[in-house]
Amino acid sequence: MATALIVLAAGMGTRMNSDLPKVMHEIAGAPLFAHALASGAALSPDRAVLVVGHGAEMVGATAKDIDPDIIIAVQEEQLGTGHAVLQARAALEGFDGDAIVLYGDTPFIRPETLEAMAQARADGADVVVLGFEAADPGRYGRLIVNGGTLDRIVEFKDASDEERAVTLCNSGVIAADTNLLFDLLDGVGNDNAAGEYYLPDIVSVARARGLTATVVTCDEAETLGINSRAELAAAEGVFQTRAREAALGDGVTLIARDTVFFAHDTVIGRDSVIEPNVIFGPGVTVESNARIRAFSHLEGCHVSRGAVVGPFARLRPGAELANNAKVGNFVEIKNAQIEEGAKVNHLSYVGDARVGEHANIGAGTITCNYDGVSKHHTDIGARAFIGSNTCLVAPVSVGDDAMTATGTVVTKNVAAGAMAVGRAKMEVKPGLALKLFEKLKATKARRQKGS
Repeated sequence: MATALIVLAAGMGTRMNSDLPKVMHEIAGAPLFAHALASGAALSPDRAVLVVGHGAEMVGATAKDIDPDIIIAVQEEQLGTGHAVLQARAALEGFDGDAIVLYGDTPFIRPETLEAMAQARADGADVVVLGFEAADPGRYGRLIVNGGTLDRIVEFKDASDEERAVTLCNSGVIAADTNLLFDLLDGVGNDNAAGEYYLPDIVSVARARGLTATVVTCDEAETLGINSRAELAAAEGVFQTRAREAALGDGVTLIARDTVFFAHDTVIGRDSVIEPNVIFGPGVTVESNARIRAFSHLEGCHVSRGAVVGPFARLRPGAELANNAKVGNFVEIKNAQIEEGAKVNHLSYVGDARVGEHANIGAGTITCNYDGVSKHHTDIGARAFIGSNTCLVAPVSVGDDAMTATGTVVTKNVAAGAMAVGRAKMEVKPGLALKLFEKLKATKARRQKGS
């Protein structure tokens, strides 16, 4: 059965007290709505529609960066969840298959839960609602089930005392045949205090037509919605706890697990060791048997088997470390390939460059890659030895087995096997230091006397 995702992301989120639309706030380096899309991706959807409203241009552009094929629908007026879903109608015109409605501010619905909902549809239910047993039902809508069939959804304000005692609550996530979904929404009214069209009302419309509705349940934690900064922080904590537990289960050593922070897409191979206070930004892959040492920050990079990073290292987007490469303390790598066995161990910046296999980059080396307008490439050959405090003014190359002397400024290519020396000749002037200090002290004394 073909499947379409409809993700509702039009709300302002006034409780966030932010200029950003609520769904643009991030968990684990990705906007809230991206987590819902990632969960829905497990169903291999044929179409995905994001319904935007507040900050529509920003949200839509970000969504297109994540998935160029996503369809953007705009809800000009926020008239309820049912009205929001109807904005996807044109985008799904002629679509033959099921639709699952998700929420851009509810990031933790598991793929397995959505698969269970899809299965319930395949088993014959016309409408499938995701519910959860609430520890404190509070003001959630209640799911009233009779004989295994969902009879109706009752909002708290409309519920009787008996109905309020029900702990099975509505998450808002719904699955149905796409055409049926829109047809049922056409039958939903807005005769309520807010004058809005509510998606859950399709259940009563469906039951009145003799259609079937059922409930699939999930853990309450999956339904956590984000409405405030406090809830956003709590959700980040939930994500990080899950990610850490998953890494440990995959055979990764986390020496101080509560100090390691993962992005939504971090991949780490087994038998790798992550030391304390490491932060992974988006787009990081670390292969098996690597070691990421304390206080390092990685984003948009690839670390191969047996490589060592840090401590206090920064790998920026485009950094590629081959097997057994070493990047040491206070080193920054950006858009550069560090080939097998190469070492950049101390206080260096390597950007827009290639460092050949088993090359050694001395402390304080800088690739001067930016001229104020454009970036330029530095190429360092295999087994080259770059002396401490070398400046490589790109574009420039240093050949295989070549060497640069300490303190050299390299402004032209160095042939394989050659040595580049580019520093001023040192002179020693006997007694000059004593004379200079005496002069400086005398000058200082005169100034103090005059004041």
